[in-house]
Amino acid sequence: MPGLKKTSQTNWERVRSEAAANAPIPYDPESDLYDHNDPEQVAIFFSKAKIIRKPGRPKAEAPKQFTGIRLDLDILEAFRFTGKGWQTRINAALREWLNDHQIKQA
Repeated sequence: MPGLKKTSQTNWERVRSEAAANAPIPYDPESDLYDHNDPEQVAIFFSKAKIIRKPGRPKAEAPKQFTGIRLDLDILEAFRFTGKGWQTRINAALREWLNDHQIKQA
């Protein structure tokens, strides 16, 4: 159209007016997978859709329990100084101490 300036910005006025008009989404049987305006086709499409899981670490069988613990500053700094994984090393040190000492559990 003459006189219109091309920009990469979205024309939000046009988007708002089209949304307010509640106009059906144009359907082209040649290129579209399903008719967006047919609730039955939409339900079938989404029922066949695969659930995509985000990649990441698998859930642990025995997940760690969060706790707040107060430690002497020099102990905390010594473990932090060892770098990434210092909390795991504190856990290992506590486990080693438990293996060396018999504790009666209530």
